Amino acid sequence: MQLFVKDLTVIDFSYLCPIRGMVGESWIVDVLLDGGLDEQNMVLDFAKVKRTIKNTIDDVADHRLLIPTACSEVRWQQKGDRVWMDFSSQKGDIHLACPSQAFALIPTEVIDYESVNDFLKKALREVLPENVQGISLTLRCEVLDTPFYHYSHGLRKHDGNCQRIAHGHRSPVTIFENGIAEPKWDQYWAERWNDIYLGTEEDLVPVNTLELSKQTKISDETHFGFHYVAPQGDFQLAMPKHCCDLIPHDTTVELLAEYMAKTLASKEPKSHFKVIAYEGIGKGAIAVRG
Repeated sequence: MQLFVKDLTVIDFSYLCPIRGMVGESWIVDVLLDGGLDEQNMVLDFAKVKRTIKNTIDDVADHRLLIPTACSEVRWQQKGDRVWMDFSSQKGDIHLACPSQAFALIPTEVIDYESVNDFLKKALREVLPENVQGISLTLRCEVLDTPFYHYSHGLRKHDGNCQRIAHGHRSPVTIFENGIAEPKWDQYWAERWNDIYLGTEEDLVPVNTLELSKQTKISDETHFGFHYVAPQGDFQLAMPKHCCDLIPHDTTVELLAEYMAKTLASKEPKSHFKVIAYEGIGKGAIAVRG
């Protein structure tokens, strides 16, 4: 007997890519269970599917930075609950020092649907009842026919997992100028924020103040340093400058929508703008300016 749940959850995360650097992503998760019936004549109660499977997936992958530990460009070390991470990509070197829960260490050379699927299924086998003999996951992006961007960020003031300094989203944006949809502005932000790290100016520090791995050799000429202490611990990150856009406030979706509207209003002061900005899939904020 098989049991399925479509759109079980969405995982919002970032991952390290040798070509693209740090990439924000949002994947929808569908699940298919194969097994015998339990004492309730069910493969698994839907409430337990949502609670056990969704919570496990969210716990091990959501709002984390996924690291391909078998990639030759990755160097990492862990001491207690703290992890130091160094990564080389065509976009430049990335360095982090964070609590271990900020990362998902995946034994693969590349982060893709297959490797993450295997990682998630291994975690799920440990929590599912014996009558569930097989599990299949489908990981997929939202199908979009409008411009979108991949961004990573961290929210120091957030009391949940958004405080992790390197997690991200794949987000569309829709902009109206004077009441008319204007795709050129959608495309403007899609290009400006393609594979970007949105850094809060308040979190900026000189890179030589960061406590990164001993082999790290960078300077303020090439990298921005970000550092903050949040409820989950001490988060430190050094990103290549050309991969960052510095924002003068927090990078919540509400403030990002306002930032986009304000930026466009400064470009076209005689126009009125409405920005519909998304944080991943199916959620976001609306800002009006002008």
